[in-house]
Formats: sequence, structure tokens, C-alpha cells
Amino acid sequence: MVTLKQLAKELNVSISTVSKALNNSEEIGEDTIRRVKELAEQHNYTPNKVALSLKQNKTKTIGVIIPNILNRFLAKVLFGIEREANKLGYNIITCISNESLEKEKESLKLLANGSVDGFILSVAAETQVKKEIEHFKNTIKQGLPIVMFDRVAHDVMCDKVIVDDFDATYNATRSLLNDNRKQIAFISNIDDLSVGKLRERGYNKAILESRTQQPLVLKIKSKDDHQKKIKSFLKKNKSIDAIIAADSSSGVITINAAINLGYKVPKDISVIAFASKSESNHTLPKLTTIRQHAKEIGASAAQMLINRIQNPTNGDDVKTKIVKTSLIKDKSTR
Repeated sequence: MVTLKQLAKELNVSISTVSKALNNSEEIGEDTIRRVKELAEQHNYTPNKVALSLKQNKTKTIGVIIPNILNRFLAKVLFGIEREANKLGYNIITCISNESLEKEKESLKLLANGSVDGFILSVAAETQVKKEIEHFKNTIKQGLPIVMFDRVAHDVMCDKVIVDDFDATYNATRSLLNDNRKQIAFISNIDDLSVGKLRERGYNKAILESRTQQPLVLKIKSKDDHQKKIKSFLKKNKSIDAIIAADSSSGVITINAAINLGYKVPKDISVIAFASKSESNHTLPKLTTIRQHAKEIGASAAQMLINRIQNPTNGDDVKTKIVKTSLIKDKSTR
């Protein structure tokens, strides 16, 4: 494998000049940069990242831990993280916690041994249920910054990227009330998660302020038959004329169940759900959605972490960025 020293000797320049040219330094002329890069390409030169990281005490690598790779939202956030990190000269290593506290701990421990410069993560469901946060605090004490997104641990002093879950659901519920819907229900299969709780609170506030009805909530557990639960809920509460779903699957299932029961959507019942454009395209009629802008969340998380890595502080100035959602009206609402 060719080295910087060999490239410098062949070009009759210093090793420092070659290094700066490969990094597009403004100190080096365009002609020299071109010659250095052409020769490096001819020799298939690649920098020794291990040596570089030892020299700079930086790996230029980010650890990303997500709870579920099959979740479309989380997959899009991951895409946003990877794309932005690459733009800023960083690579990522991804681990999947599969909603497990122990796997989350193992992933942090595995990568905190010098493999990464910091972490971006969404907290596992089991971690939120058990309210365990010491593994996050210990990682930060090691000098490795963490940026949390979506599901966050509020008692951990770190940067966070979240969406306006409470306001988004409050405003969506208000839009249904303004559309003269009289019996609006809330359905969720993410009640154990912080985002699910915030969305339910937003719905409750809008309903209680309206003084036209009491909150009507269906909470579905992972072990439940979701379709059966929702269908039974609609049968039992025949006066329901609108649904806010805290998650995409509940929204899609609600439309299918309502049509199966003979409802006309949106004439008889309106449906709004937290979901993506692609998920809306798979329902008939198309689902009105609360969009979370996952790629923007990922890009923001990457920017915040890399800024923290490059400009370390004592951690007292942690920031929370709120990414605004969008209510995208489609055929499942009037």
C-alpha cells in the first residue's frame, strides 16, 4: 500500500504538502492539489484511518443506536443521519437495540471503547418503561457526547432533537373540532413511549377545552390483535365520527376497519395519523397525516453531535431542537 511519504517523494514535495492537498487546504495551490490527487488515484491511495485517529484522537465515526430498523420513521431518520454525517466528513456505525435495555447498554459499551466519537440514539421502549438512565450518564462521563432524538430521556443532560408531539396532536384534534366532528377518539399502540404520552395529552387538552365531549381513548398493547381491537372499539362506540391515531399502523387499520364496518371515509368518519407520505399512499382513501420530517430530524441530530464533538464544553449548555410537524390533509378527512 502506497504511503504519504512515497507520494511526496514521487512528486518532489513535502509530506505535509501532500496531506494538505488531499484535504483541499487553502494553503495549497489548485495545480498542486490536482497533481497530488491524480497520483493518489493512480496508486489507489487511501488514508490509514487507524493511524489518523490515533494522531488526532478522533475516529471521525458516530455511533447510532435505533430501537427498530423495520420502523419506517426510524429508518428515514437513520438515512438523514448518514447523509449529513458523510457531508461533514464522518462515518456511522449502526446498532439495533430491538427495544431492549440490555442491548442498548451493550451497544453503548461496545462502541465506547474508542470506536466512535459520540452517539446519536432513540431510547429503547424497555428503557423508557424501566426509567433507567445511568448507562447514558456514564457514557457522557467518559467524554462521549450523546444526542437523543424522538424518544428521549429528559433527565439526561444532553442535546436532543424532538418533534412537537403535544402541539401536533392538539392542533390536529382542533382541526377535527373545527370540522364539526362531535365524537373524536384517540387510538395508540405506543402508550409506553414518551411520544405516545405527549400525543395523548395533546388530544386530551383539545377535547377538554372544547367542552363538547369527554376524551375517548383506546390503548393497544403489542400482544393484542390490533385489527380486532380497533374493530371492536368502533362497534362499541357507534357515535365516533373521527379518529386521531398516535401511530401509522393504527391509522391504516382504522381506515380498513371502518370501511369493513360500512362507514364511508371521510363522510361518516375522519381519520388522522402520525404517518409518512408513503404510508398514506397505501390507504384508500389516502390518509391525512401528521408528518414528522424524519430526514430533517436525522440531519439535525448529526449536525448537533458533530458540533459538540468539534467544540466540546462542560455540558451545561445542552440544547433541544424542536422540529415542527406538518398536518397534510388528504382524502380521509373532509
